[in-house]
Amino acid sequence: MKFISWNVNGLRACAGKGFADAFAVLDADFFCLQETKMQEGQLDMTFDGYESYWNYADKKGYSGTAIYTRHHPLNVTYGIGIDKHDHEGRVITLEMEDFFLVNVYTPNAQDGLRRLDYRMTWDDAFRTYLQRLDAQKPVIVCGDMNVAHNEIDLKNPKTNRRNAGFTDEEREKFTTLLSSGFADTFRQLHPDEVTYSWWSYRFRAREKNAGWRIDYFVVSERLMEQVESAAIHTEIFGSDHCPVELTVKN
Repeated sequence: MKFISWNVNGLRACAGKGFADAFAVLDADFFCLQETKMQEGQLDMTFDGYESYWNYADKKGYSGTAIYTRHHPLNVTYGIGIDKHDHEGRVITLEMEDFFLVNVYTPNAQDGLRRLDYRMTWDDAFRTYLQRLDAQKPVIVCGDMNVAHNEIDLKNPKTNRRNAGFTDEEREKFTTLLSSGFADTFRQLHPDEVTYSWWSYRFRAREKNAGWRIDYFVVSERLMEQVESAAIHTEIFGSDHCPVELTVKN
């Protein structure tokens, strides 16, 4: 079973940069999107054999998530059940027979870390949400989690030490998540590999490969024995992020 996650940085823009071609090539059972930046009815994009689920932010042109799936879920929920966190379209959960699939677009701490305090409360609430699901059945979490966990996960760790996505606080929260029964699939399978999933549009960062790995598949630890592969598709363009992939034994 194949899963893809991609922060498309505006699906309408990405649709004009080969999204449908990438979708076909990647040929996933579940295709999760973040930062769709859409409202309902703004884009009619369907694919044969797939149904889709969408969570839109209240604010127009902001955030948003979606999942295309070949497999009909038992249940679909939007958000994490906490009102202050559920107006930005950041989470969709599909309950399948043997697992939960959670698609997340984690809030960015922003320039000057002006949203870091909110980010800390989000991380705690989201971790609690995942633990609650994990108590019922295994969880597969994917998305732009807006943190480079370790120095290997970004090109310039020293100069980014207090920048959004690489603060001690955000990294510690990610460590806490992993310590509570979850695994970073790519890093588990590729402990020493330097591969990034996001590059700034500034300073020709992608051309220079001055990137960050902030897009993840995180799974319940007990699922790791079923994980076959984890990959980062740096060859696919259309966004400032590239798709990341997970394959799991059926």
